[in-house]
Amino acid sequence: MRVALVCDYPQEDWPSMDLCAQMLLETWQTYPTHAWQPQPVCPSFRARLTRLPRFGHSKIAFNSDRILNRFWDYPHYLRQRVSKFDLFHVCDHTYAHLVHALPPERTGVYCHDINTFRSLVEPAQEPRPRWYQAMVQQILNGLQKAAVVFYSTSEVRRLLNNYQLVHPTRLVQAPYGISPEFSPHSSARLRDAQPLFPPLAQPFILHVGSCIPRKRVDVLLEVFAQLHEHPNLRLVKVSGEWSLEQEQQIDRLNLRSRIDHWHHLSRDAIAELYRRAAVVLLTSEAEGFGLPLIEALACGAIPVVSDIPVLREVAGRAALYCPVGDVPAWVAAVNAVLADATQAPARSLRLAQASQYSWKTHTETIAQAYLQLANQG
Repeated sequence: MRVALVCDYPQEDWPSMDLCAQMLLETWQTYPTHAWQPQPVCPSFRARLTRLPRFGHSKIAFNSDRILNRFWDYPHYLRQRVSKFDLFHVCDHTYAHLVHALPPERTGVYCHDINTFRSLVEPAQEPRPRWYQAMVQQILNGLQKAAVVFYSTSEVRRLLNNYQLVHPTRLVQAPYGISPEFSPHSSARLRDAQPLFPPLAQPFILHVGSCIPRKRVDVLLEVFAQLHEHPNLRLVKVSGEWSLEQEQQIDRLNLRSRIDHWHHLSRDAIAELYRRAAVVLLTSEAEGFGLPLIEALACGAIPVVSDIPVLREVAGRAALYCPVGDVPAWVAAVNAVLADATQAPARSLRLAQASQYSWKTHTETIAQAYLQLANQG
């Protein structure tokens, strides 16, 4: 079976999407080559407006290039390669419009969450211009044409069913896994390597992820600012670009000198940060799964996270939960753990919860679904 893994453009810098595609590929390649031949596909990103003097560095220029590459270049690229593959797996549902350029009866899409479709299903909560809604509608139409749609959690399935986005018979659950770097112990290779980052002041709290609105970074910053009992505490932020509002909040709260903000760290480095962190915070108001949560658990870290159904489903009794946006509750929970780590769920429970997730199982589920699809044809 020749399977095309239709990947995101690397220039879009979505580490979690890139990780899911990479781990699926690496795990699938361990299967007998006579049975499966997975291959990543992605055209080169064409810079157009971003090449222009002055204007090219603007966000508008980059987003315009993103749209042209996604909706013009990528479909043309795929149409020229359809005959080279038996099956197609679109790794990120935000690229589901590409199904229009593929044989839908031989194509699947991984739907990580429904946030892309909020402007269609909840227009009052997320108002968008008509051109944007039209673009999202094209993505949704592609998702609905796919023969199979994978998802990570029961909460994502519930939302897909609630908004009638995909027919239930096409849905297949394939939870994420945990990369081998995320473990409670540093590897020998890591211990012998050069330092992964500058010396870190202890203790620190950690946040891994983007700065998009649903991550509620405003809550993260406000909670950190109110941990007055720990004046030497630092915040380590991995990935994401501060928004203008977040930059202003950092200055208003006088936090800039107490924050370490790093980008493009290796998985080894992120795992080491999880192992060293006093607490890992995940302040999101919405998630499709929460990869940082299971990665933190796998490293033995203590996560304090938003009390939303999907995170309850993923972490069970292995995390501490706080109401979304309730800053006093978050401050109290973090203070309690910093004062006494035994206030958190037992380390053995955290590691046991993480052990339930496997990229091998994830890949086997996806491969089995495509095998059934091929047999139906």
